[in-house]
Amino acid sequence: MRQLDWEQICSRVREIAARAAAYIADERRRFTTDKVETKGVHNFVSYVDKGAERMIVEALGTLLPEAGFVAEEGGGRTDDRAPYQWIVDPLDGTTNFVHGLPPYAVSIALWDARARETVVGVVHEVTLDECFYTWRGAEGAFLNGEVIRVSDVAQVDDALVLSGLAYGLDPALAEHFERSFAHFNRHSHGARRLGSAATDLVYVAAGRADAFYQIGLSPWDVAAGAFIVRQAGGRVTDFRGGEDYVFGRSVVATTPGVWNEVFGLVAGETFNECE
Repeated sequence: MRQLDWEQICSRVREIAARAAAYIADERRRFTTDKVETKGVHNFVSYVDKGAERMIVEALGTLLPEAGFVAEEGGGRTDDRAPYQWIVDPLDGTTNFVHGLPPYAVSIALWDARARETVVGVVHEVTLDECFYTWRGAEGAFLNGEVIRVSDVAQVDDALVLSGLAYGLDPALAEHFERSFAHFNRHSHGARRLGSAATDLVYVAAGRADAFYQIGLSPWDVAAGAFIVRQAGGRVTDFRGGEDYVFGRSVVATTPGVWNEVFGLVAGETFNECE
């Protein structure tokens, strides 16, 4: 198998994400809600999601033909035997996009199926035209060419906490989310639900927020952003404290100083009691 240059691949992925972001931004100027389709309860898709994914999948397929795809709208070649998988969300935060409300982002990760880890991660937030990225072997993570790091906040009382509520959660888990969100509203700098998990994660990586947690996520929501958080010095686990946050449908991503406190409040035994 050929030797791959992760930094060079990341650079190409950034270009691909930027083109998709420009397409999304341009289409938003003339977008109307009659162009929205419903995938499920409060779960939307539009021709913009699909158009962006076609652009991305075509370009990535040329960049690394041996890779398969895990893409939100089902684009690309699905091949479970492929040594690498592109994990793509062409428009993370579609509900925000539909309403003209930031943030929303393009998220692209390259997953090494043998090592079971992300090797390239790019999140391009469209409304601010900000590209967050990193690659295997990089010394840190980056935003538009500048190094980013998680904050040094050491207690939840001084933290800004981000979260999200996935569609179709079991009522017990939804209630658990609501309780934890209310707790952080009272006992931190505040809790926020921005509506784009990929953006939430890279905001933790950049030190704009100090913690993010959510249940019911898909790989395309998490793979790129979680990798960027780890490369920026953060701690990322699933809701059981393990490493299965890309495919395991739950994630806790924080600055190292608040992980124990956040995890204890939203996950671990507390989470198990809600299942």
